[in-house]
Amino acid sequence: MADLTSLTISEALPLLQKREISALELTEAHLARIAALDPHIGAFLTVTAEPARAAAAQADARRAAGDQRPLLGMPIALKDVLSTKGVETTCGSRILKGYRPLFDATAVARLQAAGAISLGKLNMDEFAMGSSTENSGFFPTRNPWNLQHVPGGSSGGSAAAVAAGMALATLGSDTGGSIRQPAAFCGVSALKPSYGRVSRHGLIAYGSSLDQAGPFARSVEDLAYVLQAIAGQDPLDATSSPAPVPDYRARLGAGISGLRIGLPTEYFAEGIQPQVRAAVKAAVAQMQALGADVQAVSFAHADYCLPAYYIIAMAEASANLARYDGLRFGARVDGADLIDSYKKTRGAGFGAEVKRRIMLGTYTLSAGYYDAYYGKAQAARALIREDFAAIFQQVDALVAPVAPSTAFKFGEVTGDPLRMILADELTISANLAGLCGLSLPCGFDDAGLPIGLQVLAAPFREARLLQIGAAYQAATDWHLRQPALAGGN
Repeated sequence: MADLTSLTISEALPLLQKREISALELTEAHLARIAALDPHIGAFLTVTAEPARAAAAQADARRAAGDQRPLLGMPIALKDVLSTKGVETTCGSRILKGYRPLFDATAVARLQAAGAISLGKLNMDEFAMGSSTENSGFFPTRNPWNLQHVPGGSSGGSAAAVAAGMALATLGSDTGGSIRQPAAFCGVSALKPSYGRVSRHGLIAYGSSLDQAGPFARSVEDLAYVLQAIAGQDPLDATSSPAPVPDYRARLGAGISGLRIGLPTEYFAEGIQPQVRAAVKAAVAQMQALGADVQAVSFAHADYCLPAYYIIAMAEASANLARYDGLRFGARVDGADLIDSYKKTRGAGFGAEVKRRIMLGTYTLSAGYYDAYYGKAQAARALIREDFAAIFQQVDALVAPVAPSTAFKFGEVTGDPLRMILADELTISANLAGLCGLSLPCGFDDAGLPIGLQVLAAPFREARLLQIGAAYQAATDWHLRQPALAGGN
């Protein structure tokens, strides 16, 4: 039998159903892979081995009793931005060291209810602020394709764990590209759901109007399994949508003949690595060969995306991170008085990037500057949403690169904040407009690093994204390739 850690959910499911393998065997194989590889990669902050073994044994007993839920017994892992009852949840920050929530995030609870087994918590840029996982408060995560390169961020641990075969699927979060960009850098599939499609209850907030949790996996079909489990309205999250949840696997084999695919001109402008451009163009040609109608489209307000996003995101971060005072949860540094304790706790607990964003956000919200910055950014956001609404009257989906380049080396961009920000320039518009977005492997550069293809659709059109992604993956094999570190090619 093949290495159990090389399986997808879709491949493992019939083996579990026929009892050719057990959930405990599947879990043990992934725990062994974590023990062997994670000292080199650093994807996990916490490994919950014993609870995982206990859950696997229970899953086997339930399958023996006739329970055939698809995720029952599947080993997954969770970005440390998601609250987990009784399990340390740090959000990649020293200020939350030792914090153990009293509840599970809704997405986590729904995965558990579906029978998935959590292997632990995954590394990330502190409070999801970064594009490389170099901003983790603990240690960096490395790219399984080349340990000298970053895995992307902020969900770097989530992408690296799937790429290295340390989990069948993972959850991450996306505020401005933090699911799609690391998926592209690590050569895995991932989905940023529409705003409101997945509950944010228990997702530690960075930008409340932008954040959304979503899955990473090796294939689009696997993404559909995970999204099915976590999607839907939640009474604990007033921003979650009551829109019905469709069967996400129903149209995976429908093909894309006749679908209208838009190529946004602004996403192919200067600054795109030539090998990235070529790989994405080749993917578009493949879609045309599958019967898609491809046409160029353009945004009237594309230049507003980057400044509007960073003003809004930092303003919301300033408000959300005000709660970390050392009194209610996490680390505390005693001072001469209450204010001194606040200062010392936040000074020692927050990293440099988090402090920078809090200060910039506080400035844009301050008296005399609110209308000039935050108010204008929200007005620009409204125009961007209108642009997308008009474009999605013309096309069914948009296709573009995920990032301007493949994964960069450690330290290569840390001294250049603007270049780091530009790593997200092709993904942030989807968060501003509340769209859903898919990241698919579509090739490699000359250094053997993965290239990602981005597919965007109108809000709550995840089923269409998955249909397009499944058709592309049925015709190509980029998603089947694994890094040599994980036993692949």
